[in-house]
Amino acid sequence: MSRRGARRPISQISRLAHRAGGTAAADRMVPEETPVAFSFAGTTHAVMMASPADFEDFALGFSLTEGIIASPEEIEAIDVEDHGAGIDIQIRLKDQANTRFEARRRRLAGPVGCGLCGIESIEEAMRSVDAVGASKLTLAADDIVRSVKLLSKVQPFHAETGAVHAAGFYAPGKGVVMAREDVGRHNALDKLAGALAKAGIDGTSGAVVVTSRVSVEMVQKTAAIGAAFIIAVSAPTALAIRTAQEAGMTLVALVRGDDFDVFTHPERVVLGVAQHVA
Repeated sequence: MSRRGARRPISQISRLAHRAGGTAAADRMVPEETPVAFSFAGTTHAVMMASPADFEDFALGFSLTEGIIASPEEIEAIDVEDHGAGIDIQIRLKDQANTRFEARRRRLAGPVGCGLCGIESIEEAMRSVDAVGASKLTLAADDIVRSVKLLSKVQPFHAETGAVHAAGFYAPGKGVVMAREDVGRHNALDKLAGALAKAGIDGTSGAVVVTSRVSVEMVQKTAAIGAAFIIAVSAPTALAIRTAQEAGMTLVALVRGDDFDVFTHPERVVLGVAQHVA
């Protein structure tokens, strides 16, 4: 991968801080938000507003969770170019993957600005997810609570700004072994997917933990990682619950302190003392 230029994901700004004791000028750290384009074979496929960090993880994870590639080996090269107004990530696919992608792009082509263009695009948005029901992973209640607590300790951007999402991977007995942050919750999960793939970490070996609500896309991307658990601080949507149920995924949400709700496949949650200590 090549990089041209570098950006800080957070910046210091001045503002007026009004408090009960009065008003004063003060500095604060805030997250940057940058257009990041994914280009395949020289053509832009998608543009995300994202934190300018972990670009290679982002490109690899997006390609995997969106089904553009089946494995990291199908990518020939990733080049990151800073164009001032935004970041362009040029992704070169190997022959077979490129042929599949070109066929997919022709199938989904539609008029500019149409949103979801025709039935093919709707089917793409509502694509089925890989079943994860074969996973034998179980977690104790203490594991679920611990996973969220540990994720909060590996969020340096959030610690400085209080304004970014995180996605982490919790492995029983090891703790949160990988985490990524971004202003976008989907972006954070894509970056995590890429980081796990680069490190060769099997998605079936642990749980995805997120600081956001759970939409259907979060379930789809978690299934692409191979994890049978998604654990969230906030609430899920109804469609996310139905999709997780159909995929055989255990969806745990509203983790607040020692409290949490299990929405799907509760058989994987063992109530009682955790068997693992992180």
